[in-house]
Amino acid sequence: MIQKQITAANANDGQLRLLYETAFPKEEQIPWDDLVRLIDEMHLDFTAYYEGEEFIGFTIVYPRPSFNWYWYFAVKEELRGKGLGQKILNQLIERYKGQTCVMDMESPRQECDNKKQRLRRHAFYLRNGFRDTNVYRCWDDLEMTIMMMGPGTFSLQDWDEIVGELRKYWTWDKNKD
Repeated sequence: MIQKQITAANANDGQLRLLYETAFPKEEQIPWDDLVRLIDEMHLDFTAYYEGEEFIGFTIVYPRPSFNWYWYFAVKEELRGKGLGQKILNQLIERYKGQTCVMDMESPRQECDNKKQRLRRHAFYLRNGFRDTNVYRCWDDLEMTIMMMGPGTFSLQDWDEIVGELRKYWTWDKNKD
């Protein structure tokens, strides 16, 4: 699998944007132009993955001193269930080997239309060494489950710190599309 580092200078690939805007609920998305700006400002590790010439998916990690925040991870819908997400996650885990990694996902506890998908996703991360932190936060009306891999714990204070860091660079405007 080929990895390509994405910067603000090369982020205007239509495939990346389309996957970002279709793979995540609107409530989880930062407007694309703002996200592209944050790549350099927040020193995000934005990586696209390819099998030969075919675009497979991407990851965005926010590296921090105490833990790495796995912010976004998406595989093209038609390629899901074929082990490609597993390959990407394995590469990501290897890249951050020995470091604590934290991620949030749509909570499988919340009643919703895509509950089966959330349960499958949660099981996928558990199988791959992540554990529940028993920390849950709401972003708009969406409940998020926080999971982690590696040593340490994760608390509501940690969540508040990372959101505070994001707010230094970007402020969410509910009315902006």
